[in-house]
Amino acid sequence: MKSSPRLGILLALTVLATLTACTSANAPSAAALEWKSCPGSGPDPRQECTTIQVPLDYDRPDGDRITLAVSRIRSAHPGTRHGALLLVPGGPGNTGLDRPTQLGSKLPAAVRDTYDLIGFDPRGMGSSTTADCGIAPDDLVTERFRGWPRGDGDISANIGGSQRIAKACNDNGGALVRNISTRTEAHDIDRIREALGENRISAWGESYGTYATSVYATLFPQRTDRILLDSSDDPNPDRVERGWNANYAIGVEDRFPDFAKWAAAPGNPDRTAETPEAVRSRFLTLAARLDQNPLPWPGSELGQLTGNGLRQLLLDGLYSDQAFPALARMIKAAEASAPLPDAQPLPPEQIVQQRTAVGVATICNDSAWPTVVSDYAAAVTASRDAHPLTAGMPENLSPCTFWPLPVAPRTVVTADGPSNILMIQNLRDPATPYSAALNLRNAFGARARMVAVDSGGHGVYPSPIGCANDATERFLRDGTRPDQDLTCR
Repeated sequence: MKSSPRLGILLALTVLATLTACTSANAPSAAALEWKSCPGSGPDPRQECTTIQVPLDYDRPDGDRITLAVSRIRSAHPGTRHGALLLVPGGPGNTGLDRPTQLGSKLPAAVRDTYDLIGFDPRGMGSSTTADCGIAPDDLVTERFRGWPRGDGDISANIGGSQRIAKACNDNGGALVRNISTRTEAHDIDRIREALGENRISAWGESYGTYATSVYATLFPQRTDRILLDSSDDPNPDRVERGWNANYAIGVEDRFPDFAKWAAAPGNPDRTAETPEAVRSRFLTLAARLDQNPLPWPGSELGQLTGNGLRQLLLDGLYSDQAFPALARMIKAAEASAPLPDAQPLPPEQIVQQRTAVGVATICNDSAWPTVVSDYAAAVTASRDAHPLTAGMPENLSPCTFWPLPVAPRTVVTADGPSNILMIQNLRDPATPYSAALNLRNAFGARARMVAVDSGGHGVYPSPIGCANDATERFLRDGTRPDQDLTCR
């Protein structure tokens, strides 16, 4: 029997009502969220905060829930608003709740008003449900946690510290530490999108945030709008963060000549040597001397400046040209055995515990690390010979060598999905080197375009090179990308 037009309309309305009810149940609109003033005195007064509940374990979506803290600064022109731009923090182990304030101030009004700027604290961090492995304070010291070998290359102390951290996270981290990974963060991002009532979401990821955003764009490609990746990590699914650590050896060698040229420039009040070659030689000589005879450094984590402490200062100082003067002054003071510049204030232990728990959990849950300790010792020796500035640290073991928990499924980034990704990348980045970023570019294929910038440091936007800024802002403003990959000089 042929159905009547009236019956067809009624059936269509019934289906539509059902779909609307399901959508409302699973994806409340932004209006349904309870937005309040954000904690603290730093945020832009326009920034609002809320919380959402997400599954602790996405394999058990109806089980226990945890809280994610979310923030926003709404577009000042709702009539021309394009959508929501999620600001994905680096790390792993960084907070992100105040990123709408921090990054919004860098954007021109024409871009800022295109979006509601959205921030969040990843699970385990800040105002979200927090993680804590109860790690012994001595094992939280930066130069120990980062895996710097002894001055002679011995890794015995690294073995003990890594074993203790792995055990602490297994004993004390609970279900939350077992459920922190980049894939989990991608699922959290999609729950944020749902809660905001967005069918698709734009995202701006920086550093580790580029990988988290890439995994999201891989798992949920049709839910992405405009994807900006600044300073990208290599997506090799078998190495992931272990590969990123190894890339420090490459990145520091790529970047150090910028510092050496600056530190040898005539007329520079912080000049450390007459030639770039001499800057390198003097740094290596000083680090070796401090390996044997550390200098008192009141207020620092260890109370003294060791060779590894100097190497860590170099790594940190290469992130930005603005850090060069402080690094040079430290080198000159240490060479003269003079009083050292004041150490940076230490963050509260609670914050360090959070960062470490989230960082370790992500790194170790993302992929399995080799477990043969002697292989690491050999790799450290080879790296020290090839890349003396980083003294073997990039190839050293970590708590993941002894990690007792199962790892997350592999994520293989591919070209499947919309062509809506723009990558921006410095040619001389100490942390995420250009050669590694090219691997992500190649993995995305036709989905992406890359703007390479003839500059140094970690983080491109905003750049001193206008061509890079223009390409970034044009993409965020109207979705336009270069027709092909571009190099800005």
